[in-house]
Amino acid sequence: MIEEILQTLLTRYPVLLPLYDDLYSAFDLLCRCFDDGGKLLLCGNGGSAADCAHIAGELMKGFLLPRSLTDEQRRCFADGTLPAKLQNGLPVIDLTAHAALLSAFANDVDADHVFAQQVWVYAQRSPDLLLALSTSGNSVNVVRAVQTAKALGRRTVGITGSSGGALAALCDVCICLPETETFKIQELTLPVYHALCAAVESYYFSH
Repeated sequence: MIEEILQTLLTRYPVLLPLYDDLYSAFDLLCRCFDDGGKLLLCGNGGSAADCAHIAGELMKGFLLPRSLTDEQRRCFADGTLPAKLQNGLPVIDLTAHAALLSAFANDVDADHVFAQQVWVYAQRSPDLLLALSTSGNSVNVVRAVQTAKALGRRTVGITGSSGGALAALCDVCICLPETETFKIQELTLPVYHALCAAVESYYFSH
């Protein structure tokens, strides 16, 4: 099923054909993170920040498949109606979403390290994976987050434009989309992460 999802992506967007190995490696790292009990941490700026929120939404609740609680999970609730409104999901934290923390750290310390600070706190004792989005691959606050994850021994995946920027050398897997203009990179970013989310969902919830 995983190969079918990725092949569908490549059929619809043949320009991505050279990236099959990187896409599969990113999928593998996502599953290894969740299998090990880790969380997916997301960071990016502007449109990439919006993509972070989008990815979190696809993984924290049902995307293409139903994710109803199991009978065993339902038995945890005294109120039998409550679990019918809940879905299983995967633990994701959008590092761009914490407005008070972001503004306080930017004001009090350094705006270039707002994501790095969160990675440092979240991932010290948890085998988290950082997914870093930057169309240039050089966004300083994103690069600092990746460097922090690497210092902690955590895996990293980048999604960026054709040059790769600094992320190409830093990330364990870097998906360098074959475009150079920001909006065109973003237009390819969405189907790529939709495919990754669908593949991960299929891996965990298709049984």
